[in-house]
Amino acid sequence: MSAPWYPAIEPYDHGWLDVGDGNEIYWELVGNPEGKPAVSVHGGPGSGCSIGQRRSYDPQRYRAVLFDQRGCGRSRPHAADHGTVLAANTTHHLIADMEALREHLGIDRWLLYGGSWGSTLSLAYAERHPERVSEIVLVAVTNTTRAEVDWLYGGVSRYFPEAWDRFRRHVGGSPTATGTELVLAYDRLLQGPDPGAREAAARAWCDWEDAVVAGDAGNRVSYVYDEDPRKRLAFARICAHYFAHHAWLDDGELLIRADRLRGIPGVLVHGRTDLGGSPRLAWELAQRWPDAELHLIDGAGHGSGPGLAEALRAALDGFADQR
Repeated sequence: MSAPWYPAIEPYDHGWLDVGDGNEIYWELVGNPEGKPAVSVHGGPGSGCSIGQRRSYDPQRYRAVLFDQRGCGRSRPHAADHGTVLAANTTHHLIADMEALREHLGIDRWLLYGGSWGSTLSLAYAERHPERVSEIVLVAVTNTTRAEVDWLYGGVSRYFPEAWDRFRRHVGGSPTATGTELVLAYDRLLQGPDPGAREAAARAWCDWEDAVVAGDAGNRVSYVYDEDPRKRLAFARICAHYFAHHAWLDDGELLIRADRLRGIPGVLVHGRTDLGGSPRLAWELAQRWPDAELHLIDGAGHGSGPGLAEALRAALDGFADQR
């Protein structure tokens, strides 16, 4: 992130919170201890929070919470370790973790800021606990439905046929395999007992992610994992686990229950040329959530591109003084 964001800052507090099931989630606080509470809900799932996310918030006006979801980042245990069982790592567990963290930090209501998978989790949390949400800012809106998984790991292959051919061949998928079928095959490998097979599957998974994201603004995602195979393995393992189960959400559930967001101000920012997910979902959500303001950004892709960061900065700055 460059000009639209604030200078890099260090946390003024951090720690680990025991959330049960043998899990401890890492959290940190940045900005003004007396500022407006906000929480960053990172993507992936399994990518962990980043130093760059600290720069999203005006440090004079926000008390921002960043945390690593179960199994990734600095949370413990780490999903790169095969002994880390993912049975207690689901959307519903993460919603409960967010509530436990809010209570632990003594926050009554907070702004949610999430992108990609983070938008799915933000919406699921807000629909479960609307009374705890002051505003919502989402970018690259997703709901993790079967149709979205089938598109991201199958349908979008029409733009990247050679990369998808490598992706599906790695698990012996047929040329007619759906995205869900391929994700299930990867999930079996990534949860399996063979460490070499897990490492190779994680590399193939990230190579495909890289191909799709690189199409929107010359960006890469896998470079983050090139020097840290543990981070790559945890990312791929958690992603496949969640997408194989369509995030344990009923199909279309988050759209159907969007009326629960009534009264919560929101801003939805989505790239018009986002190959990772159609802007139609963001548009449909805005139709069902009258308090949300939709920005479709021409020339922008999946969380990147000209004008996208500026729209997010304007949204977060606009909410900063609202109590």
